[in-house]
Amino acid sequence: MSMNWIEAIDARSQAALASGALVPVHAEQVEMEDAGMRFIVRWVSSLAAKDASKAGGAADGGKPKDDKTVAIPGGPRDPNFNPFLNPDPELTVGPLGDTHVAILNKFPLCDRHLVLARREFEEQLLPLARSDFAALAAIMAEAGGIGLYNGGTAAGASQRHKHVQWMPETEGNASLRLFDPGLPADLSEHGTARHPALPMAHCFVRVQCGPGVAVDAAADSLHGGFLRGCEALQLRPGADGLLPPFNLLAGEGWLLMLPRSQEHFEGISMSAVCFGGTLYTRQREQIEAIRRVGPLRALAAVGC
Repeated sequence: MSMNWIEAIDARSQAALASGALVPVHAEQVEMEDAGMRFIVRWVSSLAAKDASKAGGAADGGKPKDDKTVAIPGGPRDPNFNPFLNPDPELTVGPLGDTHVAILNKFPLCDRHLVLARREFEEQLLPLARSDFAALAAIMAEAGGIGLYNGGTAAGASQRHKHVQWMPETEGNASLRLFDPGLPADLSEHGTARHPALPMAHCFVRVQCGPGVAVDAAADSLHGGFLRGCEALQLRPGADGLLPPFNLLAGEGWLLMLPRSQEHFEGISMSAVCFGGTLYTRQREQIEAIRRVGPLRALAAVGC
């Protein structure tokens, strides 16, 4: 069934904010330039509310369960609580085909921040399937924006239940557009490239996605690009999923994949969104840790 996603997201957000189910975004930001590229570093005070919720077990779209959540610097991770298996109805936007459901991120990094979770449990570390990309393509076909995936704890994943995330294209939000000047404009589909300003291991793959691209065509292109990126970066299946852990970003006709060595830089949890030019901190003083070395060196510190 066709859905106007932006209208549905906004209607659900308004109701969830009124009921208290959705924790509103409160952010301050600074801009930094590095290698001729503009980065934004945001201090999101609502992330502190996410950490405080560990006593109730709530994270990323669910209701509190009990007081067993383990405190981890990147955010609460309770292996006994799964907010995506039976998502809070107040945060649920709607189904995405037969396999996924769109849920408002309870602790959003920006307005309209979505989690696209599988309806049935599957480990986050398992390789992404075409259906994962089809769910993302369904949103992007109408609303554009950027798709994000955190493959493993070291890549910033806070939940085991497989999901991807989506953020709209808005001033200050993550985007792959900042890398355009350093990438070949005439690359054919599934061709690969490296960006000269990125010192860590990475792979850009040319894909078809976004407004005007049919969902099936985009799903095929994204999935094929993912397989191509795995090959280029030598990501191999291991006992706990693909090794090493990695991040994936999709948008603006590109798919970006980056292997990860660790989750944190100076205590700051780095996830896929940070590689889209917008870095997020939990405390205001952490902004200075990024300013000291520059955004690119901070990102390289958690890469391979």
